[in-house]
Amino acid sequence: MSNVAVVYWSDTGNTEAMAKLVAEGARSAGCRVDVMTADNFGPDKVSQYDAVAFGCPAMGDEILEEDVFEPMFSSVEGLLRGKKVGIFGSYDWGDGQWMRDWADRCRASGLDLANDGVIANLYPNDAEAEDCRKLGSLMCL
Repeated sequence: MSNVAVVYWSDTGNTEAMAKLVAEGARSAGCRVDVMTADNFGPDKVSQYDAVAFGCPAMGDEILEEDVFEPMFSSVEGLLRGKKVGIFGSYDWGDGQWMRDWADRCRASGLDLANDGVIANLYPNDAEAEDCRKLGSLMCL
């Protein structure tokens, strides 16, 4: 059984809802799953998991949240090689550039991305919820 961490930062609850859906998909695929906020995850926890799905909404000019999430992700990024990594998040405006930039960053770091990123406009609709569950199941492969 694979161990999966779903790590997220959420201000409005939209990305938190996505995190719960990703976890649901991973559990349905037979994984053991821990869901935690970004301030509760760091380099000391990476080795406990076979895969990690990260969730962060678009902030400001379509960037990752800078005070909690970005520092955490930067601290673990180099430790994620050899693990399956998934990314997801919500946005209010724009076209998803932050997710494309994040996916490019992960690939440039040599990470094994499970997807190109799942995005939801505000709260996930039915199709976006299904994409979140699918991401969760991909974390178990």
